[in-house]
Amino acid sequence: MASDMAKKMVIGSMAAAGFVALLALLDLVAKVPFDGFSKTMDILFLLAAAIVLYLGWDAYKDLR
Repeated sequence: MASDMAKKMVIGSMAAAGFVALLALLDLVAKVPFDGFSKTMDILFLLAAAIVLYLGWDAYKDLR
């Protein structure tokens, strides 16, 4: 049971990181959600999202 909850938390964090990466990428390319406010922040958000996605994938592998 605890394993199911842990898997759901990992998947939720990966989904949130994917959403952040999508918004940052859209802002970087099309300047849609935030009108291209800061390219530096977009790059940092993409980097942070990539790290969270990698760590989530690694944790999910351990939970299987």
